[in-house]
Amino acid sequence: MRMDLQLFAHKKGVGSSRNGRDSNAKRLGLKSHDGQYVSAGSIIARQRGTRIHPGLNVGIGKDDTLFAKTSGFVAFADKGKRKVASVLAQRL
Repeated sequence: MRMDLQLFAHKKGVGSSRNGRDSNAKRLGLKSHDGQYVSAGSIIARQRGTRIHPGLNVGIGKDDTLFAKTSGFVAFADKGKRKVASVLAQRL
């Protein structure tokens, strides 16, 4: 009595890879620095979450981007445990 035994592959074929993907950089971080002049609407910082909080004359977008509400000079300060960004009419 003779039996033909067929073995099936238990590994994926050659050339298949689960790697090879990478996401684009999101260009987060400060866009305007302390003492720098900004016009109204200028982006001060792009961030994920509120690492820096909005202060005087600074708004916050839905993606936590900080932007200047008026023209002036950027000023960063520590308020307790928080970092705060403000836009002032006069340079400090």
